[in-house]
Amino acid sequence: MNLKCLLLSSDEKTVRILRRVLSDMEIEVEDFGVAEDAIRRLTRQRFEAIIVDGVIAKAHDALAAAKAAPVNKRALSIVVVEGPVGLKGGFEMGAHFVLHKPFAVERAKASFRAVRALMKRERRLQLRVPVEIPVECFGARQYKGKSIDICEGGMMMQFSSSVAKESSLRFSLKLPGTDGTLELHGEVAWEGAGQQAGVRFKNATDEQRYTLRQWLSKQLPEQEPDDPPVNCRLAQLSSAGCYLTTASPFPRGTRVSLTFRTASAEARASGLVLVMHPEFGMGVELLRSTTEQREQAQRMTAALRAHPDKTPEFQVEPDGLELAVTEENTAAFQGASGEPQNHGLQNHGPQNADPQNQNEDALVALFRRQFEAPVETFLQQMREQHQIEASSSR
Repeated sequence: MNLKCLLLSSDEKTVRILRRVLSDMEIEVEDFGVAEDAIRRLTRQRFEAIIVDGVIAKAHDALAAAKAAPVNKRALSIVVVEGPVGLKGGFEMGAHFVLHKPFAVERAKASFRAVRALMKRERRLQLRVPVEIPVECFGARQYKGKSIDICEGGMMMQFSSSVAKESSLRFSLKLPGTDGTLELHGEVAWEGAGQQAGVRFKNATDEQRYTLRQWLSKQLPEQEPDDPPVNCRLAQLSSAGCYLTTASPFPRGTRVSLTFRTASAEARASGLVLVMHPEFGMGVELLRSTTEQREQAQRMTAALRAHPDKTPEFQVEPDGLELAVTEENTAAFQGASGEPQNHGLQNHGPQNADPQNQNEDALVALFRRQFEAPVETFLQQMREQHQIEASSSR
């Protein structure tokens, strides 16, 4: 099953280059020159990615239509911009990823390596297996029900009674052919007719993810392998985040798995991309919502600080999109003043407190405040912040 992409652009050179790049990467392309035509298609066909040229009239409407269509709500949004628009303009339109004109084939390929890996991961997260098994749900009170289908990211359920709207629930189920009970935390993502509801899993442990993936892989047809991890180098580190340089950064809002190895050490942690600079690098917050995540982050930062004379190389893999990040991006630019409004990105655990909180990690706070800044401006601020912290620690 090929990956599919919708391209909205009337610039012949842009269409030609992107068609060649995406074809070489085995991504099918449907291109449109008028927003209205693209919008009609977006309501009928699933795409893993939507690429729009920022100069097209109603380009923003096309992205909004994709997010509003259930079939394309999780499609990756890519905006092609010219110099004056920049990152800020692309993110204002709701982009996960921003690509700058002019671009050549090889540069575009480097940018799309990470994009394709994420497209594959997102599609796999949504592949559903029909299965009817008993499920118990625990919140303010206990609920019973049964699954209708299950995927890596969640499941559709038929509850025996109405479920109160709660931000966090625990689901207990036993997958056919497996030993033991799977306990997963999640939330009700949507409600349907007849007490049916969609459940989104949250903060699953590595062991839970592995169990679920292994079971699903046995039920689904043979799938294409994941793309190789993206190689990155560490440029800046704090107790809660890091900035990694790479020609193929992942889009803002991507959940990632980070692994680094040396001759004497190896560590792994989960993260969330908060800053993306095309063809240069990305700022990643280390997730610390669960005990497991906090321990992983601590082990990784301790191991990295034990080798200050080296520039460690990371391997980074995508683990899906966190839609709340780019949804809040768009909302931030719709304040009455026209200036970015700080929403705090509080959906990812206790570490994501208000950036105005003096106890928050300074590097992560910089990621949140300056994600739309040009790369040169951002790097200068990051260097200055590092120098201040180094001076105060002496």
